[in-house]
Amino acid sequence: MNKSKLIIFIIIVLLFSACSRVLISNRRQLNLIPNSSMLQMSFDQYGQFLKENVISADTEKTAMVKHVGKNIQKAVEQYYIDNGLEGELNNYDWEFNLVESNEVNAWCMPGGKVVFYTGILPLTKDENGIAVIMGHEIAHAVAGHGNERMSQGLMAQLGGIALAVAVKEKPEQTQQLWMSAFGAGAQLGVLLPFSRLHENEADHLGLIFMSMAGYNPNHAISFWRRMAEVKGGQAPPEFISTHPSDEIRIAQIEKLLPEALEYYNAAVPALH
Repeated sequence: MNKSKLIIFIIIVLLFSACSRVLISNRRQLNLIPNSSMLQMSFDQYGQFLKENVISADTEKTAMVKHVGKNIQKAVEQYYIDNGLEGELNNYDWEFNLVESNEVNAWCMPGGKVVFYTGILPLTKDENGIAVIMGHEIAHAVAGHGNERMSQGLMAQLGGIALAVAVKEKPEQTQQLWMSAFGAGAQLGVLLPFSRLHENEADHLGLIFMSMAGYNPNHAISFWRRMAEVKGGQAPPEFISTHPSDEIRIAQIEKLLPEALEYYNAAVPALH
């Protein structure tokens, strides 16, 4: 075997060994960054974000976000235990915070670090609406979407250097890449197709997670319809959006509801 073929073989072996499968959807994904590195950076960046932003003083709304978050956290942890995967969540340090901002957004970093912006609460309306978004954002985290997107970003934008090297040598670019990878910043460009894939996958897993926690997944339809009304037709065409169009998203969720409702119907009797 000549040198070039050997290098290609080694690269293929490394890429294959870095592949994992996403929970429930069973999709193969490429995660090049060690989970320990992802978690450490997540905790650092989350702490920095909270220092630089205003945590809501509204105790009632904050309590509601935390309550829903903890319910879905418990459901996810139980699912992992039931499937012999509890070790994958051992180093999680769950945290749910409500931050003052007019932005209609929420996100979750690795390790269960969640932020809701106050601007999204008029659309969620109640715990059921919060559960739709909470399940979706937690799904991003447990599905390893952050690792996948950071791996892609390091390769595409920072020349494929390791995360530790990127943090040391290019801290500003790395931070921007990190925040974009978790929906805390704008992201357009080469990673677009993967972003839509991740959104669809998070919708699927999120419906199941909220259902496991006893929240009716039918509320996802009403939430996304409210979102569509607020946008008022101003959303960009789907091909330049990291999220599916509202019409397509709602149609996809309707197809997923029978599966999610099975989890919901199994969970509700146990919760009462």
